[in-house]
Amino acid sequence: MHWLGLLSLASAGLVVARWMLARTDALGRPRAFPTLWVVLLVLLGLGALTPLALRVRLEDRLSDAASALVGAEVRVHCQPFGGAFVDAGAELGYVRFGPDGVPERATLIKREQCRDLSSYLRSDKEEPSLEQVVAVHTLTHEAMHMSGVTSESETECLAVMRDAEMSRLLGASSTAAARLASTYWEQHYPRMPVGYRSENCAGPLP
Repeated sequence: MHWLGLLSLASAGLVVARWMLARTDALGRPRAFPTLWVVLLVLLGLGALTPLALRVRLEDRLSDAASALVGAEVRVHCQPFGGAFVDAGAELGYVRFGPDGVPERATLIKREQCRDLSSYLRSDKEEPSLEQVVAVHTLTHEAMHMSGVTSESETECLAVMRDAEMSRLLGASSTAAARLASTYWEQHYPRMPVGYRSENCAGPLP
């Protein structure tokens, strides 16, 4: 969609440039400024670019929180519409591993989970939906991968332990953050696939 925005703004600039090069007609009469066309093209361009700007802003906010949790600079990317349209994967987010088996310092969070994270950030964070709870945990889980952990069960347990911290980094109160971590642990963790669960996982930190 951003290409449409850029094309529209470029077209508006082209219309203005053509008017400036020919402000009078063949008889020397002044030509009116093409206000309507310029305004329409600019509005179309800004409208098309707004989702991109909002996504970049959200990615920056999530990257800051994940970096603070990990203790190193990492990058969070939200899946764009085009990627979601062709995506058939069941995972909510992922971190690529390099040829040496070391996780990269970047993650992709799926479009729906980024939407839930965005709504969580806009809320008072006191009574998040289960979808928002899972989205916050997804961010924590991928942050644990970016810290260098490769085992899914270990990553999941570490994420459970640090969900409250992530929630606080996203702006929640300590009480609300602890409640979010408990909600995930009690309602969602038991339903995770076997490879993601561990009998040795003690749950959220007190």
